[in-house]
Amino acid sequence: MIFDLKDRIRNLNIVIGCPIGCRYCYARNNCRRFHMTEDFSKPVFFENKLRLFETKEPKVFLLTGMSDLAYWEEEWTQKVLQKASETPQNIYLFLTKRPERLNIHTDLDNLWFGVTVTCAEERNRIEILKRRVKAKHYHTTFEPLSDEVGKVDLNDIGWVVVGTETGNCKGKIPTKKNWAEGLAEQARAMGIPVFMKEDLFGILNEKEMIQQFPEEFGL
Repeated sequence: MIFDLKDRIRNLNIVIGCPIGCRYCYARNNCRRFHMTEDFSKPVFFENKLRLFETKEPKVFLLTGMSDLAYWEEEWTQKVLQKASETPQNIYLFLTKRPERLNIHTDLDNLWFGVTVTCAEERNRIEILKRRVKAKHYHTTFEPLSDEVGKVDLNDIGWVVVGTETGNCKGKIPTKKNWAEGLAEQARAMGIPVFMKEDLFGILNEKEMIQQFPEEFGL
């Protein structure tokens, strides 16, 4: 059985908006379609959503499904981290494409900071993330893969996610099987759990798909 990542990890879009302007950005299209904010290029903080952190049962939340942590205001980040410290039953995931803009130090055990890498040229983002964010947990998302990333430094990385570009955006680059498998092999050689996103099914057959979570997630 192939799982959709959204079935296990909940998107909690506490910030909506991002100025990066990626060609393949689904979040920008969703924002326009559902009129979530006036201008997606200007991030907006929905502070009232902090109450959703107060869950009875443990949850795993992705907080940057429609934003990039690097473009959050410092005040927003501090309020989110404070609320995360008050709700240790949950795991909170963050992603960025611009780790060089971050300056975060935390010893909270329920925070996972990640970086997006889509091609070989972006491999250095992983090392930059670890320099700019001092935390207990890191993860890396290789999505959407636009070429063969090659050898990557996965030291201190606790989870690897791999995916391809979806939709019919002009200039779409389909992921090749060996690109995804090469990254998965590197992670598994280091004992790092790998989650191949459901959109890779078809590029890989069901037996080739790997869908693992860190033990800490309790999923």
